[in-house]
Amino acid sequence: MTTDQTPPVAGAKPLRADARRNRARLLEVAEAVFTARGTGASTEEIARHANVGIATVFRHFPTKEALLEAVLVRRLERLAEEGRRLAAEIGPTDALFAFFDLVLDQSPVKNAFAAALADAGVDVRAATSEAGRALGQVLTALLDGAQRAGVVRRDLEVPELTAILVGTCRMLEHLDGHPESAKRARAVVRDGLKACTGSVEGPSPHGHSRP
Repeated sequence: MTTDQTPPVAGAKPLRADARRNRARLLEVAEAVFTARGTGASTEEIARHANVGIATVFRHFPTKEALLEAVLVRRLERLAEEGRRLAAEIGPTDALFAFFDLVLDQSPVKNAFAAALADAGVDVRAATSEAGRALGQVLTALLDGAQRAGVVRRDLEVPELTAILVGTCRMLEHLDGHPESAKRARAVVRDGLKACTGSVEGPSPHGHSRP
């Protein structure tokens, strides 16, 4: 389920088709405005870019924080969808590294959204829990596929890979403004994930030999 469709609530009527379109349009515009102008952009500015009145914005999102939260969840859901697409279209040999790069590229905006919500008192982990679980499932599938293909070291598990992703995102923030250094650092991390050619195969993360 994506944020373009309001989740069912007991006793609540489902949104009409036109209301769903309006909500989806608001999310699309809000994401573009927040990305371009920063999280300090106002709901009035978003309403203006969406060619709707401010009342329409607040009818769907009663606060700016609710709107920003929905935008963040939408981005995470789209990221999970992209991971599934990569697995289906380019295969296990390259999909994990392509997804790794995608996460790193989107991290600055995602982190800015999360920081703004946290500053406003929102429990970001709870707000994004469903989307986070979907991302975890995608990462698990991509890692398993890459390990079975022999391109990623077999002693790596999802918790460590997630920590490496988070740490690499922070590292790239530190290297902001130094693109060549950032490129080399990303290459070092990727090399550390790769399986060593000619190494003895170890057990899978599940404790048994892979076929």
